[in-house]
Amino acid sequence: MSDSSPAAVPAPDSAPPAVVLDIWCELQCPDCRTALADLRALRERYGDRLEPRLRHFPLEKHRHAFAAAQAAEEAAEQGRGWPYVEAVLARVEELDRGGEPFLVEVARELGLDAEEFDTALIDGRHILIVDADQAEGKAIGVTGTPTYVIGGERLDGGKSQEGLRERVEEIANRLLAGQG
Repeated sequence: MSDSSPAAVPAPDSAPPAVVLDIWCELQCPDCRTALADLRALRERYGDRLEPRLRHFPLEKHRHAFAAAQAAEEAAEQGRGWPYVEAVLARVEELDRGGEPFLVEVARELGLDAEEFDTALIDGRHILIVDADQAEGKAIGVTGTPTYVIGGERLDGGKSQEGLRERVEEIANRLLAGQG
């Protein structure tokens, strides 16, 4: 007997899955701030066909990076992950000076539940996510930020941003062409 269940056949109008772009990032990293322009351009070009996923890789040299990664997870839980990440990266110097109170203030400015942010930073509810991202990053050879992984290829933006967006576009185009 053949299995001809309707669930096994995709609907003709269903969109192909988006190409995933993992971005190993650290919110106290000036290079990650620079990479935001590329990320915005990629989002504009590909829309829903590209799924940028924030992956955390806090560096020991930045004392507020681990807390910022946890705060980004809380922002994502409250539905404003990327706007929060962009707001913090835009003000790296303030994060350097202000630490956790600055992270809570950014949440307040974006209309998020700042009290819940403060509680999340105290109770550490997002530590396991940050630790898992960092461990996975180390396992695949991430040493600095930003580092991109798309289609199984790792691109190190911590050394240079030069030509990186073009390389991501080449890989995305190849992956998207292969879906059709």
